[in-house]
Amino acid sequence: MTDAPPPPSARKERSRLWQIDALRGLMLVLMTLTHVPTRFSSPAGQPFGYVSAAEGFVLLSAFMAGWVYTARQRKAGVERMQSAFLKRVAKIYLSQAALLLFLFSAVAAIGLAAGQSAVTNLMSFYLQHPVEAIVGALLLVYNPPLLDILPMYILFMLASSLVLVHAERHGWFGLLAFSVALWLGAQFGLGRLLYDGVVAATGLAIPRAETGAFEIIAWQMLWMIGLWVGAGHAAGAPAPRFPNWLVAAAAIVAAVGFVWRHAVGQAPFGDPSLDPLFDKWQLGPLRLLDLLALLVLAMRFEPWLTRRLPRLRALEVLGAASLPVFCAHLVIALLTLAILGEASPQRSWWLDPAILAASFAVLLAVALVSARIDRHAARVRAAFAAARAERQRVRELSAGARRSPLSRSRTPPR
Repeated sequence: MTDAPPPPSARKERSRLWQIDALRGLMLVLMTLTHVPTRFSSPAGQPFGYVSAAEGFVLLSAFMAGWVYTARQRKAGVERMQSAFLKRVAKIYLSQAALLLFLFSAVAAIGLAAGQSAVTNLMSFYLQHPVEAIVGALLLVYNPPLLDILPMYILFMLASSLVLVHAERHGWFGLLAFSVALWLGAQFGLGRLLYDGVVAATGLAIPRAETGAFEIIAWQMLWMIGLWVGAGHAAGAPAPRFPNWLVAAAAIVAAVGFVWRHAVGQAPFGDPSLDPLFDKWQLGPLRLLDLLALLVLAMRFEPWLTRRLPRLRALEVLGAASLPVFCAHLVIALLTLAILGEASPQRSWWLDPAILAASFAVLLAVALVSARIDRHAARVRAAFAAARAERQRVRELSAGARRSPLSRSRTPPR
């Protein structure tokens, strides 16, 4: 007797990694605490050491991309995988365009009417050069603060389809070596050289400071690491086994980073000549060391943590709808800046908790609505696929019947 097939809910449970969804949900919560201007923004920044939620979000997103699209490539082929990548990129690009429209219209109008310098400073280039800003933003060249993550994500996704095809045919060693070389180059000014070269060749009118805070050629290494691990998971590669000495060293590095961050603050040295070692935007070497230590500990103790920590379903719901939730948190942050300005101790003590409570309620509602829309879309796609398969079956049966000798009418001889 064979076992009955699992119910749809069980199949769906196994089709996702709830741990990844929960971690992405946690990163979204931390980003909301940091980006929505309240008195809690600074204490909530980099809570685990000199590592922010952005690094974790990029790593987790890359892991999901490597896992999902490698599985798609192996099941349906390269063309279907690349087509799926392009559809996702189009969705992210439209999300970015909608956020830009919201910033350049509603947020700009409210901020200017209220005289909020936080908003006018954030979009100063647009206010001075609106045409160049709009064109540059749509080309993903002009990236105002807070709206510079999705353009980086789009570029990484566009490159990922080529990376996965190359890795499937030639392995990961050369790709990872090249990625590390780019990161090293970023530490010594390669990004500035590339920008100057583009300006000399094209006459680009957008200042380098307005192209986004993230040094993409440094952050690509985080994406590449996540993509590599995710692709290995899709291929059934065993989880890495770290030697005890490495785990112990990672624990020491992580503990030092945690204590240092909360004892000293978010500026580790307070010296402009040394702080670049922990620089977020170009992923400084000590910052990368702290991040890799946390990554080793997370991978080593994940089974133990999974068995003992309670599942927080709200985090899973947020993480499963990461794109709409991410966009919603930016809308909330921009509106708060436009209406109330930057965080201030002069605000009433109850206002900041109320802002955050309302923010998380909105984000959870967005996640639930997004999940419902996705379920409905999946049912519609399944119905269309079933109808298409049925039509194909009927056509094949009809064609077979016409070809059959028994179906031909026999005319009696005269």
